This record gives sequence, structure tokens and C-alpha cells, in this order.
Amino acid sequence: MQASTQNHFYISVLKEITEIIARRKRYPTMVFRRKKEEEKKEEGEVKKAAKSLFYGMAMHGMVTYVLKTRMYLENLFMLITMGDMLGIPILPPYYSLRLLPYAVPQIKTWKRTLLRERDVTDRMM
Repeated sequence: MQASTQNHFYISVLKEITEIIARRKRYPTMVFRRKKEEEKKEEGEVKKAAKSLFYGMAMHGMVTYVLKTRMYLENLFMLITMGDMLGIPILPPYYSLRLLPYAVPQIKTWKRTLLRERDVTDRMM
């Protein structure tokens, strides 16, 4: 009885080995996949570097200008609508209260930017 169980064990091991060999023939080995992935990664890095170079050369100045302009316009809007908080009543309170739910998330940072100390060199940068 022991010989038959050993034979059965050897047969199952041989089946597993043949399955592993068949899988290797069907699918490429992981080494080739890794090489292809590394090549794609290198191509992606080169493409990313080219994109950032183009962005820095052509677009960075424009983007920073647009963001600064947006910041100034948002500060002006907040000053016009919520100026009562700083003692500058420009807009009637009815309209300010109607716009209050939309302005609440930005009030804290708006106050901080308007009330911070400024220097002459701030405008240069």
C-alpha cells in the first residue's frame, strides 16, 4: 500500500512540473516583461521631462500671471461683498448675506491676506 501512495505522489509531482513547463511556454517569462516595463518607464520619464521643459519655457510665466490675477480678483470680490467685516461698507448687507454661504470657506484666508504686513519688496517678486 505504501508503494502505491508513493507512485501516486510522484505522478502528482510530475503533473505539476508539466503544468509549470506548459505555463512557461504559453506566457513569456517575467524577465522579459520587466525589461519591457522598464523601457516603457524610461520612455515615460523622458516624455515627462520634455513636458516639464516645455512647460517651464513657454507656459510657466503665463500660468503664474493668471494665478496672481485670479488671486487679486478674488480678493477684490471678497472686499466688495464682505467689506463690512473690516469696516468698509461697500455693498448693502442684504446682498452680502445672500452671498455669504459661497464666501464662508474663503473668509479666513482672505482676512489673513488683507491684514498681513507688507513690504516694498513684496511687489517686486
